[in-house]
Amino acid sequence: MNLIMTVSDLIIPCIFFGIIFYGLYKGVNVYESFVEGATEGLKVAVDILPTLIALLVAVGMLRASGTLDAIVRLINPLVASTDFPSEVVPIALMRMVSSSASTGLILDIFQTHGPDSFLGRLVSIMFGCTETIFYTMSVYFMTIKVKYTRYTLAGALIASFAGLFASYILTLQIFGA
Repeated sequence: MNLIMTVSDLIIPCIFFGIIFYGLYKGVNVYESFVEGATEGLKVAVDILPTLIALLVAVGMLRASGTLDAIVRLINPLVASTDFPSEVVPIALMRMVSSSASTGLILDIFQTHGPDSFLGRLVSIMFGCTETIFYTMSVYFMTIKVKYTRYTLAGALIASFAGLFASYILTLQIFGA
């Protein structure tokens, strides 16, 4: 276990210095390339800022207005026919929109049930198996000005539901009910 901890502590510094040494070996001005990349990154951040603000306002409105609770109440009869815990439904919905909002809901689960409970473990695994679909699509597609996303949303929703299902099955198989 100590070996794993040591490797995990050293991996990022090793990658960092590896990139620097590789750049020097190839004759690249590493500092100049870093500054150029940071400048481009800052321009991208400024370009996507309106999208981020709109998304954060929308998430805040969803939670404050009770719309999220209404959607959960609509979905709960479907969930009740399965063994899937209804406490996780709001997190699954918010995870598709906002990572920070779903993190807040996950912390509520941790405080209520504990991080080592079935629900705590389920939401932890679920967080790693799903993606913030609408956030990712809006940021990336707005940045490169994609107007027609074709099958991206459908594919992302299918992948997210597969991640939800897989996290539930994994939690049951590894930790039991």
